[in-house]
Amino acid sequence: MLKQNLLNQICSLPKPPFVHGSNNTHAYHHSLLSMANNIPKTTHNARARRRLRRRCMATASDTAPTTSSTTNDASAMADYLMHEKPIKVKALVTVKQTMSDMFSGMGIERGMDDIKDLLGKTLLLELVSSELDPKTELEKPTVQAYAHKGGKVERREVRYEAEFEVPAEFGAVGAIFVENEHHKEMFLRHIVLEGFPNGPVNFTCDSWIHSKFADKRKRVFFNSKSYLPQTTPAGLVGLRDEELVHLRGNGLGERQHGDRVYDYDVYNDLGDPDANFALARPTLGGKEFPAPRRCRTGRPRCEADPSTEKKARDFYVPRDEEFSEVKLVTFSAKTLYSLFNTLIPSLGNVFADADRGFHHFKTIDSLFSVGFEVPELSKEGFWNATLPRLFAGTGNVMRFEPPGALERDKFFWMKDEEFARQTLAGLNPYCLELITEWPLKSKLDPKIYGPPESAITTELIESEIGGIMSVKEAIKQKKLFTLDYHDILLPFVHRVRELKGRTLYGSRTIFFLTPEGTLRPLAIELCRPPTNEKPAWKQVYRPCWNSTGCWLWKLAKAHVLAHDSGIHQLVSHWLRTHCATEPYIIATNRQLSVMHPIHRLLHPHFRYTMEINSLARESLINAGGIIESTFSPGKYSLDICSAAYDQFWRFDYEALPKDLIRRGMAVEDENAPHGLKLTIEDYPFANDGLILWDTIKQWVTDYVTHYYPEPDLVEADPELQAWWTEIRTKGHADKKNEPWWPQLKTSNDLIEILTIIMWVTSGHHASVNFGQYAFAGYFPNRPTITRIKMPDEDPTEEEWKFFLKRPEAVLLATFPSKLQATRVMAVLNVLSNHSPDEEYIGDEIEWSWSDEPLIKAAFEKFSGRLKVLEGIIDERNANEELKNRSGAGVLPYELLKPHSKPGVTGQGVPNSISI
Repeated sequence: MLKQNLLNQICSLPKPPFVHGSNNTHAYHHSLLSMANNIPKTTHNARARRRLRRRCMATASDTAPTTSSTTNDASAMADYLMHEKPIKVKALVTVKQTMSDMFSGMGIERGMDDIKDLLGKTLLLELVSSELDPKTELEKPTVQAYAHKGGKVERREVRYEAEFEVPAEFGAVGAIFVENEHHKEMFLRHIVLEGFPNGPVNFTCDSWIHSKFADKRKRVFFNSKSYLPQTTPAGLVGLRDEELVHLRGNGLGERQHGDRVYDYDVYNDLGDPDANFALARPTLGGKEFPAPRRCRTGRPRCEADPSTEKKARDFYVPRDEEFSEVKLVTFSAKTLYSLFNTLIPSLGNVFADADRGFHHFKTIDSLFSVGFEVPELSKEGFWNATLPRLFAGTGNVMRFEPPGALERDKFFWMKDEEFARQTLAGLNPYCLELITEWPLKSKLDPKIYGPPESAITTELIESEIGGIMSVKEAIKQKKLFTLDYHDILLPFVHRVRELKGRTLYGSRTIFFLTPEGTLRPLAIELCRPPTNEKPAWKQVYRPCWNSTGCWLWKLAKAHVLAHDSGIHQLVSHWLRTHCATEPYIIATNRQLSVMHPIHRLLHPHFRYTMEINSLARESLINAGGIIESTFSPGKYSLDICSAAYDQFWRFDYEALPKDLIRRGMAVEDENAPHGLKLTIEDYPFANDGLILWDTIKQWVTDYVTHYYPEPDLVEADPELQAWWTEIRTKGHADKKNEPWWPQLKTSNDLIEILTIIMWVTSGHHASVNFGQYAFAGYFPNRPTITRIKMPDEDPTEEEWKFFLKRPEAVLLATFPSKLQATRVMAVLNVLSNHSPDEEYIGDEIEWSWSDEPLIKAAFEKFSGRLKVLEGIIDERNANEELKNRSGAGVLPYELLKPHSKPGVTGQGVPNSISI
């Protein structure tokens, strides 16, 4: 390194005219003298150092230089540079030992691999210079060495070591090639090069290294220093471009396990028409069913429907996107596969009659106190080992833990105040909107869906308010709010009703903001569009003081809660986090080099998302999967998701402040905290979320301004521009022509875009995911399906009499069946669970950040602010004046507390969408 630095300085010196006594001649020789003084005082260097000092000092004291003497000075320096001894460098390689390594048998290939370990030929490493050869202007030859096993670092990690002799003129090591000499892939954690004068060189790998027998192409890793494309060292430019080309692939063929290719495709793999044509599903993505794009797998097409890809045992995702083996072993894949492939099918045997409901509420309660037996499996203790939270003690008894809300108040689910509170501090705080126009009107075609006016009248609302104010005044004072699922659901009502054992309405629910800052539900409207045989049906329900009216109100709430459950799961959760994020991941890997600082900023927020999305396509959102079998829309679930994407999804509105403003839940106010004045001051999700949003944005601001100190550098960055263009035009191709996409010209533009992406993958996802079991584990609070219509919708005499005689039985028949309920409860329990190796926001610094002092300091501030947020949330939850997050039997709002212990805790914000 020293030699190369000196050589670079010589080359950069101006060549003065050699005139006795001239200033530039003195400057030239003084520069050489300075270089001579920087030569280390070693025996090997002593002669060259003394010779250069004598000649340069003579020149500096006005001894007349000549062209030949100056040339000799340079020659002496060159002589030193060309004959310095090589630098001895040691590589310390950390490899994570896999479970298959620990327990595999002694086959021939394993035996050969063990012999290679003994011979010290496990990994072939090649150091790559970041500089070009000054003579040929080509990449310098690499320096190679084999790594040999050096012993365990800690549990399940093995260290390998290699020694290099690096020529002094080699320059900085910018990359390293790795070739796996084993017959099996290895998980490489990191590499550290020790022995360079300027300190160690770090390489963060965290990647599977394929066997050279499977693929001759060597893996390349770049050191932890980040570079914009225009500042990339010359020796790495070719490698940077070559690696991106490889990651993009050619768009052909079926992707195989171990591939590292990122490409786009539509959702054409949710159906399974070859198994049963009733499982055929439309392609999502395109003009008819707009949707974000998924990762391309290239599987063969179905025979029954060539537009659909065949099902596969495992859906391809790029190898580095798969769960780490720690996550595989400790939680995620093992648990999810056991859940989807073993437990869910077993429940079908427990409840042989899929349509049988609960006859009494005590039967529902017994799911938490007594449990029920599931079929015994051949492997003893399987259930306890794979799903310990659902199987306690011995045997095959499945018993659910009481959810947090139920533990605090057994009757919480019945209360109107809790129904309203959960719109602000529950599982789906993204849908409540301020009413700004009256009367409420539909935007759907009245020729198809009937009169657009709502049946909720001014007189009804003013009657419910009790004469406190008029509707006009209530709207002016921002007192009326709505959950409006009318227009999004009404077009699907008749199609859903054709499915067995389910019904659907379009719905509107109206709330009034009380002087205490809490919401009070005033009215629910349920709507059925007209048919050729029947006119449109609309009915309004309100809290009542007679028995029949009270039961109708309870039933209407059950329908609205099922609507909210569906919109939460399909839109707030799947569409706006999982689905919308996958294109960001694909574009980042295709267009931003791993050396790019923005790639390194985003990478922690993308870990495991593509893997969990592929599992969702296999078992959750697929034809006949969990969502279709247990939620009201059934086979039309993803059609509703597509409609919501088409009508409502906007990238810029995924920013929390703009989302709040769009819904009328806040207005801009430069004097208010976070620049926003909330319409409802005690809005727990918004209050906590805005602190988290600002904390993320400040971290992004510090990071971006470090790498882009001049605003015009953003527009001049070709990788960054290609990344943003591809997100818009390929990842979200059905929205590519929308005028609302932010421009990417300045650092401020970049900060806003990155903050949105990082918020969606962290805070947004956490707020709609990790409270699922706490709020919906007791399904009467949030039923996912309603199976029968309201008793007053065109009732027969027999139906109406049965309702009057046994209203509780009608409510239980409206709720999910036993099979549907237990399936959902089991899934929500697992999806709400934090893995022991969860990576929480602001918890661990990335290696590449710790090598940059300013970035390291910025991250430490970021981490500190998140710890402050935890204290603020605790303080707010203890404040009895905040009625929406504290009170008798009220579950505190902790979904945006950054950290959590493992398990179902109802708190914790991971970096990424990993479950």
